[in-house]
Amino acid sequence: MAAFRGCWWLSGAVIVLDQGTKFLAETLLTFHQPVPVLPSFNLLLTYNTGAAFSFLAGAGGWQRWLFLGLGLLVSIGLIVWLRRLQPAEKRLAAALALILGGAIGNLIDRAWLGQVIDFIQIYYQRWYWPAFNIADSAITVGAMLLVLDSLWSGRSSNPKTPADGA
Repeated sequence: MAAFRGCWWLSGAVIVLDQGTKFLAETLLTFHQPVPVLPSFNLLLTYNTGAAFSFLAGAGGWQRWLFLGLGLLVSIGLIVWLRRLQPAEKRLAAALALILGGAIGNLIDRAWLGQVIDFIQIYYQRWYWPAFNIADSAITVGAMLLVLDSLWSGRSSNPKTPADGA
């Protein structure tokens, strides 16, 4: 539980930043009208009724409830996992807290709006990455940290010593 107490603020910060930027995007941007910010970076208000990369976006509405249920189950699972961490597992706690904050940020949209607000558009020449948001970014960074933590933890948890014949 101590590791979770140390990272609750991270999940909260992701949720607040995500919801705040989505509010600004809806307030200041016009639907599907890109606003250039930097080369290869636009702000573009769009809505996603599906999951990642608009998976099942055109499924007719039932996917809202599927993704809401999945999001709730994942969030509950992450909270349970975070509560069981040891105080020394700070890197893992940070990764899980980022994923949890992102999941809840998108869950809020899905619950209230039936869709997720996306507004960040990255592109190169004619290749466009699907629009995303702060919650998606937090989930991605958290997942990368999760992978790195598993790699680093795997190395340090099984040290070879000369006595082992290594």
